[in-house]
Amino acid sequence: MSESFAPQHPVLAAVSTIEDALAELAEVDPIYMSTDDKAAALLRLSALSDRTEELRLRVMASADDVAERDGARDVAAWLAHHARRDRGECRRRLRLAGDLLKHPVVAGALREGMVNVGQAEVVVRAVKELPAEVGEETRALAETQLVTEAQQFGPRELRELGRRVLDVVAPDVNDGLEARLLEQEEARARKRTFLRTRRNGDGTTDLHLRVADAVCDRLLTYLHAFAAPRRERENAPDDRRPYDQRMGEAFGSFLESVDPDRMPLHGGDATTVLVHIDLETLQAEHGVAFVGDEPISAGEARRLACTAGIIPVVLGGQSQVLDLGRTRRLYSPPQRKALAVHQRTCRAEGCDIPSAWCEVHHGGTPWSRGGKTDLADGDLFCSFHHHLAHDHRYLLVRLSDGGVRFHRRT
Repeated sequence: MSESFAPQHPVLAAVSTIEDALAELAEVDPIYMSTDDKAAALLRLSALSDRTEELRLRVMASADDVAERDGARDVAAWLAHHARRDRGECRRRLRLAGDLLKHPVVAGALREGMVNVGQAEVVVRAVKELPAEVGEETRALAETQLVTEAQQFGPRELRELGRRVLDVVAPDVNDGLEARLLEQEEARARKRTFLRTRRNGDGTTDLHLRVADAVCDRLLTYLHAFAAPRRERENAPDDRRPYDQRMGEAFGSFLESVDPDRMPLHGGDATTVLVHIDLETLQAEHGVAFVGDEPISAGEARRLACTAGIIPVVLGGQSQVLDLGRTRRLYSPPQRKALAVHQRTCRAEGCDIPSAWCEVHHGGTPWSRGGKTDLADGDLFCSFHHHLAHDHRYLLVRLSDGGVRFHRRT
């Protein structure tokens, strides 16, 4: 008597076919493909990945019984545990699976490979965020319009189009709504605004910041001024840092340039930062200082002593305060302007960073050794070269024209 088997569900049959096809390709090296074949494979595999994801979302949307059977909170929690996936990512996918049930146009386009998952998320969100008074017919038109636009635009551009989709599909409905939508968007932005920090234990801290687009644009405008592209320089041929690194350092430079006199009062005084350092370390090339409880190098402490709002607390034996610095040691705005008249760019040889982007360094006799805040002793350095000026690994040589040449000590 022959044994009978229940037929395999079409979904599992399709999965088996895909698994078998991938197994056959496990040892195939794509390096021997032609350029045209690689291009075609990349596009088709990307579309196939999104179509496969759509199938997974369809299964997730109907898999409440899986979570119930195993006592999981929902299928997202079940999948995160059994597939060892990120819980947040699984929750986002479950929300999208439920949304696609209510947006058949987007779901159909994703199923056919006409849109990708990122585009689908944007379209769904744009339609969901339309005002409550917008009718179902107009919502359907908006969804169809955005799916059509997805043939030409990626998620970022679609997001902007989604905010103005009513101008296209229902301009009469949009009369008077735009201002209200902007007010609602600004209110949502305020509620979603946050800044979180996490110490990494390696001298760095991660900042996770969410702000309104306008706030971000304003911050980027400031940072771009500090991180402006720099031409190749003879004395800094390795300064080819990636954009995100330059922006990170620009953020630090921006904070150091903030005028503490214009900050809100904090504990009865203008906002300041105290750097604690003992006298011997201040005068030596090596050593450790402290900003609060966080250690910094002595060189960094000397550099910060040139910066507005940073007050050095010089300690003697048994932590006795020998000197509590005052901001009057800093170069005043008129002094900075006077320096800029003669020093149009950074003092470092070959550097063309404008004086407006530079920091004033106590040249001649260092401030840590009793140097004065005089125009004759002031050098304008960009942030990059100001760090080098306080780096004990570099030697500064004064040139006949007043410029400075840096040499790495051997």
